[in-house]
Amino acid sequence: MDHHENTVTGMLGDITALLDRGPDEDATDEILRLIGVPMPADGLLRDARIYSEYLPKAEEMPFSPEKRHLHLLWDALDRSTLSLAVNFAFPFRRLIAHRLFCTCGKNFCAEGDMRFNFGQNLTVGDDVFINRGLFIDTKAGVSLGDSVGIGDFVRIFTHGHGEADHAERTYAPVVIEPYAKVYTGAMILPGVTIGEGAIVAGGSVVTKDVPAWSVVAGTPAKPVRERKTEGRTGSALNHIWLAGGAFQDE
Repeated sequence: MDHHENTVTGMLGDITALLDRGPDEDATDEILRLIGVPMPADGLLRDARIYSEYLPKAEEMPFSPEKRHLHLLWDALDRSTLSLAVNFAFPFRRLIAHRLFCTCGKNFCAEGDMRFNFGQNLTVGDDVFINRGLFIDTKAGVSLGDSVGIGDFVRIFTHGHGEADHAERTYAPVVIEPYAKVYTGAMILPGVTIGEGAIVAGGSVVTKDVPAWSVVAGTPAKPVRERKTEGRTGSALNHIWLAGGAFQDE
């Protein structure tokens, strides 16, 4: 391997070419090796299954080998020291997202430990930023609009269980509209729509739709005021997530 192939850019190029193969089993094995978390023996990847394949929804949405491999690669990165190199980790997750999610817009940024169960049910717009530790239950579908920001350790749910019969399940999608922000530790429950430009305060539990351009807080979350926009909308709100607009240059 020459010097170029040892650089972050070179490695990402190699991984892109491997992902374009499906990724098939051999390509996935090679990517795992490149990021430093190889399978310990030949053939294990062929037999490995991910948690989501044991969920009831998997009967309706079975995993192809390629989708399984993409899920595995997404989670595997966080077991690698390369996850600490943001200039590798952000583009790597973006490469996976564009192939795994239902749709993924430009400039998608995701910090570590973001988990989801059915990536194919996640729709992501442009310039979306996900901070560390997000869990999205995507069984019924989750949509994140353009320039949405999600804080650390947020939880988003789209299903629930019956009290008298745990096997009785209900499903309802969650929609977060453009320019909304959900702050640290908030929980979004099934069927909720968070309106355009709304803000969910940290630690809130959102059980009902959030009006556009409002700020909600509490358990359960209730409107406390309108968002202070000073007349700004859209890109004028400067939803630029990192210094100098890093990783938002497409």
